[in-house]
Amino acid sequence: MKHVLLAIVVVLEFSRMQAAKAQEGGAATEIQGVINSQMAAFAKDDFANAFTFAADNIQRMFGTPENFGVMVKRGYPMVHRAEDVRFGELRADGNALWQRVLVKDGAGVVHALEYLMISDGESWRIAAVQLVQPKGVGA
Repeated sequence: MKHVLLAIVVVLEFSRMQAAKAQEGGAATEIQGVINSQMAAFAKDDFANAFTFAADNIQRMFGTPENFGVMVKRGYPMVHRAEDVRFGELRADGNALWQRVLVKDGAGVVHALEYLMISDGESWRIAAVQLVQPKGVGA
């Protein structure tokens, strides 16, 4: 009887992990679409459109698409004019997900960023972006 119960627990846990993986896979596609769409808007200096992909906390912080655009140009020039974008690991953190993004700038330098993605119930939005040290690079 113990073996049967153990087998049921293992099957249920495997099913739960597969469902979570499938859900995360769908989220990954949506999240990458949001980030790509925002970067496409930045490439055209369409800060009004780019601002729509920002979560409410970011919109409140900057107030207007123009203020948001100034911050991006000054603080994240590699995102403003990305030459190449590659997606890395997507990891869960509570109800949010962190998407690793590698961005090559116009000078050919690759930058690692992490995008904090939150769901508003209908879509994923960008709640924060932070530059991170690429793996294998010391301080």
